[in-house]
Amino acid sequence: MSHYASRDYPKLAKSGFFLGVALFAIGGLGEIAGSAALGGLPGWEQTLLFDMEVLGIALGLFSPFLFGIVAPLVE
Repeated sequence: MSHYASRDYPKLAKSGFFLGVALFAIGGLGEIAGSAALGGLPGWEQTLLFDMEVLGIALGLFSPFLFGIVAPLVE
């Protein structure tokens, strides 16, 4: 029995995926709503929201792969 046996990999995979979806949704909706309400966003806000979208996609794709496939096999 290894010391990693107490980790709940399915829960970590689901949590990471849903965190990625939330980041993507907040970034996308924030960019759309901010542009519609204010007529345009400053450059730093556009960059922040775009980075949230990209990070959300990456986290949503890699979290299930890492915690659902790689981590249980490495253990």
